[in-house]
Amino acid sequence: MTKTLKRITIAEVETLQKISIETFSDTFKDQNSAQDLADYLKTAYDLNKLTAELNDPNSQFYFVYLDDQLAGYLKVNLNESQSEQVAPNALEIERIYIRSAFKRHGLGRFLFQEALKLAQAKNCSSIWLGVWEKNYP
Repeated sequence: MTKTLKRITIAEVETLQKISIETFSDTFKDQNSAQDLADYLKTAYDLNKLTAELNDPNSQFYFVYLDDQLAGYLKVNLNESQSEQVAPNALEIERIYIRSAFKRHGLGRFLFQEALKLAQAKNCSSIWLGVWEKNYP
């Protein structure tokens, strides 16, 4: 099985929105009310918000493909774009989202390794992973 990574462009923002909603819903729908989930999805994955994040030079998104099928994505942040200031000169892994049909194929590990490479290329002194405390998997 071939794993490939591709930087996401503005032209792909609607695909990013779709996969974001799909993967977040699949992972967290059982831990939230339908209304809370709908409210979060509407805010977090609004097209204007995603477009602004894609245009942010301190945030990068990458689609991951397994045998040429879109399987998920990675989002990393630098500098003031990090969700928290954990350490100076750090890279945050904000999202590793994998579609349900593609879980258990090593894609999370693959994306984590790619984030490490990005951190090295940016000469970051640390890397951290933001995880919601109710993300039990």
